[in-house]
Amino acid sequence: MGILALMVLVHVGRGFLSPDDDLWVVVAGAFIPARYGPIASELPGGTLAMFTSPITHMFLHGDWVHLGLNSAWLLAFGGAIAERTGTLRFLAFFTLCGLGGALAFYLANADLVQPMIGASGAISGLMGGTLRFLFPAMDSGGFRRLREAPRSVRLMSLRETLTDRRVLVTSAILVVLNLLTIVGFGSAQSPAGIAWEAHLGGYIVGIFTYAFFDDVRGREEERQPNEY
Repeated sequence: MGILALMVLVHVGRGFLSPDDDLWVVVAGAFIPARYGPIASELPGGTLAMFTSPITHMFLHGDWVHLGLNSAWLLAFGGAIAERTGTLRFLAFFTLCGLGGALAFYLANADLVQPMIGASGAISGLMGGTLRFLFPAMDSGGFRRLREAPRSVRLMSLRETLTDRRVLVTSAILVVLNLLTIVGFGSAQSPAGIAWEAHLGGYIVGIFTYAFFDDVRGREEERQPNEY
């Protein structure tokens, strides 16, 4: 909820800026692959933005629709992970996934000057992390258990995750949907295009690293939800 509030406050605050100032803030805070080349000092934010933009781009959004979609996905996949990991681990995991998305975007577009903004890479990582315990929850109580007692759900090992048919099907659907954006599918959501590379990068980081952040050890086992 804190991350969601910060994203909303940033977007609302931008509404009080002049168009020129708002554009400067967006470009200075956006992740721009070409910023890591010889033109870094010529872009808003200067060389400092080389270090800050991998974080700040996650809190900037193109419009209210973009912010609303990311907020909905954040609430959908962030709650159970936050409950299992605690605040600090959640923030670290969210940040790492966002950085993974930015890295993937950079590797695919090293010379691109177009800015990339939004928390989609980090949120895709939350989705990947959730898959590590989503299907075990469905096998032993369903979504109700995931909602009421997320700490009690077994975490799949990485090997089990990468061989689980349901995870593979979900991942394949995600890849296909993102690749369809290359040919224009879903482009109406954003005139500037969709950073599908960041989505996939964050998702992969989420699946592969979530176990390092999961923290249910040493806690009293939660009471299972009553059957009814």
